[in-house]
Amino acid sequence: MNHVLHIDHREPVAEISTNNPVIQTAQEFLEAMMNLPADIIVVHQATLHDSFFDLRSGLAGEILQKVVNYSRRMAIVGDFTRYTSKSLHDFIRESNRGNTVVFASTLSDAVEKLRIEKTAE
Repeated sequence: MNHVLHIDHREPVAEISTNNPVIQTAQEFLEAMMNLPADIIVVHQATLHDSFFDLRSGLAGEILQKVVNYSRRMAIVGDFTRYTSKSLHDFIRESNRGNTVVFASTLSDAVEKLRIEKTAE
């Protein structure tokens, strides 16, 4: 999986490039995550299959469980306003309160949220 490596406050952040195939399963995500050179990952909304944003599919839960199990941190970057699910928006809001997975509108916002969350631990 193609990625770009950013260094923020001496900590590497691996951004999965948007020119990769769409991640459709938790196993595909796990394989990509394990081959990245950083514990902090940025994934763009367009890189995740739409079923990720339908919480009933279970894909979001499976992927986030992989992030937790392997002690990684992840930001998902995109425009989530097109989704009308109240449960998804509640999930995004709750995730942004934690220190493992954050949702952001831009890459710079994602890196900032991850940096802030890191210092808040």
